[in-house]
Amino acid sequence: MKKKNILVIKLASAGDVLRTTALLSGLKDKYPDSRITWVVEPQSRGLLEGNLNIDNIFVYGEDSVSLLKTEEFDIVISLDKAFEAISLAMLVRAPEKYGYGMDREGRLCPLNREAEYSYLLGIDDNLKFFKNNKTYQELIFESSRLQYKGNQYELILGKRHLDFAADFFKNNNLGEKDAVIGINTGSGRAFANKNLRRERIVELIKLLRAELAVKIILLGGPLEEEINRYIKKCMGHEVIDAGCGNTLKDFAALINRCSLVIASDTLAMHMAIALKKPVIALFGPTCSQEIDLYGAGCKIISGAKCGPCYKKKCYNDITCMDMIGLDKILEAAKGLMEPCAKI
Repeated sequence: MKKKNILVIKLASAGDVLRTTALLSGLKDKYPDSRITWVVEPQSRGLLEGNLNIDNIFVYGEDSVSLLKTEEFDIVISLDKAFEAISLAMLVRAPEKYGYGMDREGRLCPLNREAEYSYLLGIDDNLKFFKNNKTYQELIFESSRLQYKGNQYELILGKRHLDFAADFFKNNNLGEKDAVIGINTGSGRAFANKNLRRERIVELIKLLRAELAVKIILLGGPLEEEINRYIKKCMGHEVIDAGCGNTLKDFAALINRCSLVIASDTLAMHMAIALKKPVIALFGPTCSQEIDLYGAGCKIISGAKCGPCYKKKCYNDITCMDMIGLDKILEAAKGLMEPCAKI
């Protein structure tokens, strides 16, 4: 039997790229001898490196597009709705194409019948926000004509990343037996108010420190520098700042050393899921039902009537994330870290 030559197009964002890696084991299950090429934007490439289920990683750009146009694939799986992705899906030669593409008028369209439901989620808010109960993984497997069997994310950490995290823990007097909670303080710029306000994070840390025998690490990227600086100023030695300039894999390695991660619907949450770490996932403006925690951790969902909304800006004085009680997060943490409860 001819080896299947498969192209996966998933460019961004980093969290979406990471959770799309669940597809790889499904592809290898259906096409054991397949050769898989993945096209991704440069900032997310590191998430795919080291994965033995991927034969080639192409960074999206003029040169890679020109090269891909000269190849012929058996299957193209396009799971990104961005113009760059759907136009590439139409340019590449393949007899079978699944997911999203472009019609003759240049508009986004499903490439196969199985992708129609996922396509409709992008244009029907009532369906996406209230009726849909399928996780992202179920949706991409369905669109790709694969059977979802609880396939998990794939994230490979190399020795240098693991050593980085080990050195960080050692330098901050964090031992193997210490219970460590990592709090991801931000949520990117895509949607409004997806994370807790900085003042509420300070209050949450005080509650956790009072009720649990734990140490707290502040997690974040460049966008979280200011908020983490504020929290560090308020809490002093009671928190450890992991820094905001870590590479993706170093950031993941730090999460890998945590006993529990608290995060909104963002990359840190997806990394915790990928690394099978207990996670408390906080949801306000985005859909909780699309996230599969694989039984590790819990979801805390805002009770705001206006959510989910996926709006880029919120004009409410009290946001959906403000309606998440800190006591609920504390109780969830106690349940997930029961041996660490103070007497």
